[in-house]
Amino acid sequence: MNFKTIAKLATISLAITLVGCAGKTSDKGVSSVTGWKYNDKEGTEFLVKNNFKSKVPPGMVAIEGGSFTVGERGEFITASRDNKRRRITVSSFYMDQYEIRNIDWREYTNWMQRVFGKTAPKLVAKAQPNGKIWREELAYNEPYLENYFSHPSFDQYPIVGVSWEQAMDYCAWRTDRVNEKALIDAGIIEAPDFTTLQKQEDFDSISTNFVFNTQKYLLQSSYKPAEGRRPKENASGEVTKVDMSDGILFSDFRLPTEAEWEFAAYATRSEKDGLVKESKLYPWSGAQVRVPAKKALGQMQANFVRGRGDMMGTSGSLNDKATTTAPVNKYTPNNFGLYNMAGNVNEWVLDVYRPTSFEEMSEYNSFRGNVYSTPVIESTDEIGNKVYKIDSLGRVQTKVDKNDDVRNFKDGDATSQYNFSLALVDPKGLDNLKNNQKIDPTDVLCPKVTDKTRVYKGGSWKDRVYWLSPSTRRFLDQDKSANDIGFRCAMSMIGSIDDQTTKK
Repeated sequence: MNFKTIAKLATISLAITLVGCAGKTSDKGVSSVTGWKYNDKEGTEFLVKNNFKSKVPPGMVAIEGGSFTVGERGEFITASRDNKRRRITVSSFYMDQYEIRNIDWREYTNWMQRVFGKTAPKLVAKAQPNGKIWREELAYNEPYLENYFSHPSFDQYPIVGVSWEQAMDYCAWRTDRVNEKALIDAGIIEAPDFTTLQKQEDFDSISTNFVFNTQKYLLQSSYKPAEGRRPKENASGEVTKVDMSDGILFSDFRLPTEAEWEFAAYATRSEKDGLVKESKLYPWSGAQVRVPAKKALGQMQANFVRGRGDMMGTSGSLNDKATTTAPVNKYTPNNFGLYNMAGNVNEWVLDVYRPTSFEEMSEYNSFRGNVYSTPVIESTDEIGNKVYKIDSLGRVQTKVDKNDDVRNFKDGDATSQYNFSLALVDPKGLDNLKNNQKIDPTDVLCPKVTDKTRVYKGGSWKDRVYWLSPSTRRFLDQDKSANDIGFRCAMSMIGSIDDQTTKK
């Protein structure tokens, strides 16, 4: 064996050794950079989760992110051209499999009534859906107003009549209830005793402390709940407290961004070669609204209006079988397993609306609407720990510092918002009898778009087929509601799609 051969073999051996070392980042239970033990009760007690798998939140589906072409797919001459095609990347995230149902919202309002019914009835009233949205001047819809939200026949139907603001409140409430349940299941805290609320004489002082809030729990140096919410103690009489590094708590539930919603609706998947062989117009394959398969040939794939006056088809041969809304689990799911991403009800998304969003965008996780907030510190205790100010819902109050409201980033000139008064130009103007504001008579078709105008997407039971394309977008002020707008929740994924488990 000559010198060159020996040198080659030595090089190969070294390369194999290095590859082996590169793939081995740490020994189990021992730090690979210091040699100190992990999870050593007699040492520093630095806790490390080995082979950790994230749990998929209840009711949700793990969506694998990626690059895709967002924006208009059809060729409609009269389209608004406010969502031109461009390529972006969306991180992996979670999405509700179904639209939030009436039964889900009643669970929320029941909780609000039980906790705040005596002390803050206005908070309870604020959580109620607007039933009057069913009233129309030339239609008899009183049965919907009286029964849609409350009757068990409508339990599985999507909640409507809730504003963007109410949907966000629901997301915050759901975050706290899911994390509260996770801590109870892990033996960290005891389950709440709601009868305590009824027994307390000083009910007003306990109600907000009784409420478990995720942010409050994480910020407090020690967990000190009110009577009826005592944390569990270990054998030594110590209270166990966790943080996000323990992997028990979930991230915040929220509305999906417009980019996430559109990505999830199309559910575009590539072949093994990384190429997408078919562009979609709707959440299902092809460009037809009827089922092409023989088993259900000709059936509608969504709940929408087929033509003027045709909401559900002819008796004996109904098409989508729904005059208004339909149960959230009807029709065929898309490739991600999500139901009714087209039709049934439109859905609120997180974004502030701008007609030029496609021009002002990030190449990844595109979103307009960030308002960065910080917790409000009320005082410090005797040992220097921060005491945070709590609001009427038992949550940590937050504030927005100057320049941290970036909803209008790169779009801050007065004319770009459209919502300016003619008084700026002509002091006389015209009176708008509804809100006593000046309006521009030469621009009567101009929409009123502000920082509180939010996007909704998806098409609904009262829309034509054009709006069923996930690329279409419309807008409404965040404090308004309608009988064709609902929502579903999303959650950011911590880690990669490979780190997920469906075990609850």
